[in-house]
Amino acid sequence: MVVTVRSLALSGISGYEVSVECFLSGGLPAFDIVGLGDTAVKEARERVRAAMKNCGAKFPVSRITVNLAPAATRKEGTLYDLPILLGLLACAEEIPPLPTDAAFIGELSLTGALRGVSGVLPMAMAAARNGVRTLYVPADNAAEATLADGITVIGVSDVGALLRHLRDEEPIAPAAPWEADTSDEPNLDFSDVMGQENVKRALEIAAAGGHNILLVGSPGAGKSMLARRLPSILPDMSRAESLETTEIYSVAGLTESRRPLVTRRPFRAPHHTASAVALSGGGAIPRPGEVSLAHNGVLFLDELPEFDKSALEILRQPIEDGEIHISRASGTLHLPSRFMLVCAMNPCRCGWYGHPSGRCSCTEASVEKYISRISGPLLDRIDLHVCVASVEFDAMRRTSEAESSAAVKARVNAARAVQQKRFEKTDTTCNAYMAPRDIGQFCRLDEAGEKLLKGAFERLGLTARSHDRLLRVARTIADLDGCENIESAHLAEALQYRSSGILRG
Repeated sequence: MVVTVRSLALSGISGYEVSVECFLSGGLPAFDIVGLGDTAVKEARERVRAAMKNCGAKFPVSRITVNLAPAATRKEGTLYDLPILLGLLACAEEIPPLPTDAAFIGELSLTGALRGVSGVLPMAMAAARNGVRTLYVPADNAAEATLADGITVIGVSDVGALLRHLRDEEPIAPAAPWEADTSDEPNLDFSDVMGQENVKRALEIAAAGGHNILLVGSPGAGKSMLARRLPSILPDMSRAESLETTEIYSVAGLTESRRPLVTRRPFRAPHHTASAVALSGGGAIPRPGEVSLAHNGVLFLDELPEFDKSALEILRQPIEDGEIHISRASGTLHLPSRFMLVCAMNPCRCGWYGHPSGRCSCTEASVEKYISRISGPLLDRIDLHVCVASVEFDAMRRTSEAESSAAVKARVNAARAVQQKRFEKTDTTCNAYMAPRDIGQFCRLDEAGEKLLKGAFERLGLTARSHDRLLRVARTIADLDGCENIESAHLAEALQYRSSGILRG
């Protein structure tokens, strides 16, 4: 007798259905699992055997064959423990036939308790697409699974409770849909920052248009402090953005049972010792890296020149395309990576080049060598280059409170609303991602603006890419001012953020 139990698996950050086929036959007792499973899948034999005995069920003494179909696709992880156990019990007629519209996932402990697994949300969404009506998951994953529409989620604490449920002895109530709780919102606010009004303005522009930004300044000027408060002025995530980001975090095992949905824009700040694989993702079995974990949020690289050059160059393709392609021997993975790149750096190795104190001990050659660690193509992809000057004493002793993040966010939301209306019939979400055809349509200049742009193009040696990025920033500044057309003042402000001289202090 062959019993088929519906289950699920992951390919990148997408789920797909797996059929767990269980067969009991005569012959010497044996327990084989086929279907291209990894070591964790093979070890399910011992977990299933112990869990079955410890929950009071009888382990079948026969030749057991379990096939994970499609057999040509590699399977990994411990989530097949539960469907294997149920398939064996159904084969031995220890439990009634399993419903055909139900799927099961979960890792077993030796006592029969269920442990949570990673990637539940994309698997639950795949289950809904494949006609599954009831999904059985570990209790720790139930809240996350309820984020998928169209299915009933049953959170299971242990095998004994599930068997009683399947025998209609003690039904388990479906998990209630998870609702967000905003009571633990972070309290980082722009009002904490003394002075630095020009930098706050640049960050407001970056947030309003989704632009990349580089902060250059001496130690203690407030670069990291300002960057970490950037999420407080970014627009709230839509439901679609939250689900898309949560799928990535679920696969990476970073979701929490009490807060399964990512409702705040991610802020990822990897250390400068991070490798190229840590940033891009990958490994023997490809997994999301920092550029994907920052999707729909912020990727903050502090001490930019200290990062490995090969790691920094990986950023060029995802910045342009909004996704990253990882090719390994085990397969190719396509991951979304649409993020705001925020970088901070000192103007030289000692950090004090150009500081009023004159304490810098670096030679011009060493300053040039330090800055040259950042390639021209990467700098060209950063829209705003901002000098963060040292905070003056009077600003530090200020008694009045600075503008709050809420006030800045209101202006950012107004500018984003204009952009959403502008691009409502396209896939573009904000000015930073305008296609060339959109630039020609929405970034037209008057005669004075054309003259100013031409002079800057020749004087600063702008590339075609920096030309387009300059116009995108100018369009955002005009949106913040509530202007339909880009004026010379908007273009002039955008130009001051493209001067390469900012990297020389």
